[in-house]
Amino acid sequence: MSIRRSLLVVVLTLVVIATMASVSPAQDSGTLTIGVHVTLVNRWLDPGEAEGLITPFMVLYPLHDALVKPMPGNLYAPSLAESTTVSKDGLTHDFVLRKAKFHNGEPVTAEDVKFSFDRYKGASAKLLKDKVKEIQTPAPNRVRIVLKEPWPDFMAFYGTSATGAGWIVPKKYVEKVGDDGFKKAPIGAGPFKFVSFNPGIELVLEAFPEYWRKAPQVKRLVMKTITDETTRAAAVKTGQVDIAYLFGGPIAEEIRRTPNMKLVAPLVYGIYWLDFLDQWDPKSPWHDRRVRLAASLALDRKAINQAEMLGLGKEASSFVPPEFEFALKLPPPTQDVRRAKQLLAEAGYPNGFEAGDLTPLPPYTSLGESVAQQLQEIGIRAKVRSMERATFLSSWREKKLKGLLIGATGAAGNAAARLEPFVTKNGIYAYGSDPELEGMFQAQAKELDRKKREILLHQLQKAVLDHVMVAPIFQQGFLCAVGPRVAEAGAGLVQGYPYSAPPEDLKLK
Repeated sequence: MSIRRSLLVVVLTLVVIATMASVSPAQDSGTLTIGVHVTLVNRWLDPGEAEGLITPFMVLYPLHDALVKPMPGNLYAPSLAESTTVSKDGLTHDFVLRKAKFHNGEPVTAEDVKFSFDRYKGASAKLLKDKVKEIQTPAPNRVRIVLKEPWPDFMAFYGTSATGAGWIVPKKYVEKVGDDGFKKAPIGAGPFKFVSFNPGIELVLEAFPEYWRKAPQVKRLVMKTITDETTRAAAVKTGQVDIAYLFGGPIAEEIRRTPNMKLVAPLVYGIYWLDFLDQWDPKSPWHDRRVRLAASLALDRKAINQAEMLGLGKEASSFVPPEFEFALKLPPPTQDVRRAKQLLAEAGYPNGFEAGDLTPLPPYTSLGESVAQQLQEIGIRAKVRSMERATFLSSWREKKLKGLLIGATGAAGNAAARLEPFVTKNGIYAYGSDPELEGMFQAQAKELDRKKREILLHQLQKAVLDHVMVAPIFQQGFLCAVGPRVAEAGAGLVQGYPYSAPPEDLKLK
């Protein structure tokens, strides 16, 4: 982001704050309001359509619950399942359900678990269902998932936010109202129950006192869509919201300097990258590895980290966060404009070329502009295209986007779970695949020896980097604003998770 643009953003922020300063807080003593950076859509109310990205989980954590899920201090924390065991041969996973209720008072049963898996159609659904032989329900509180062959990654996909397959919905209710009816009035087993939803505007939830873990501290949880970051900042300042998600560097710096506002920035599992969607087209310049490598070498990752996150993120070298199991830890690429221009000339583009659209994950328009400006310096000319987030995610998933894309994901799991949606032939966001990489992925999935698996996954990650399938940019420091009413914002309590969690632990003063 240019200095002039940064100053303009700060000035506009101050103007908005000043104009809203006389507005009195629209809060009661038991309501905690969160200003979210994206347009809320009703498909995020249903775990059966989880998109392989972390965004829907800001809704799933309060409204629903999973057999096993990431929680403070434990990536695989037992939740609706009070215990889990796996057979010595790796084929059978047994779950004993605790006594838990859905919001309509009905107990969570083994049939609900089986039903939730069978109806799941989100990220990695084909992979999971290809691996699972059957789900047995020997008792109302017991579930047995039998695999076709030993698969050491099963819990990384089923028991984390890599997918929504392990998040449980009530079978009888869904069958009664249908999928569309469920999205309009969902019933979950989480710490908060549904009150109302105005798509794109506001989701209202209220505490579910019978939640098995603990009754929520907050009586009412409201999520408001506020896509403009200056308005989000002002809403915290005036008390209209208590927590606001995601700010760029200039506004975050202003928040940090503002009395009664706190800036928090947990380092999350979100990795951002430049994706060359047309690399699979032999007629595209991006089909040439030298062109993709030139684009990667053009990026000043350190400057982007400073501009976007006040330097509180990390420069990235891979899809996979270094904290993940089996992550290959390598230094990030160093900007080398001279080498980038040389590579373009060797590829037949000494004067660069017109690259079409560059579509960043919303709302990261400033990131897209920074990347486009740095590509322009080596002759790659791209036009930044802005989209609404839900539309972007649908278009990405349906393979409708062209040119360049800035993608990101913050889902938990391990190295294999992170790579699958983007690298494999059946990956939900994969626009193409390489047979060599596909073979490597399948080989590691069958290897039961942990050390050998680690070697295979390291080789796969190295191959993805050598192919320059993407240009990694940064690991995100998720900048949020917290207002004076909040005693516990839940920022960073669940390692790698960007949003306020666990929701039942949120607390007002």
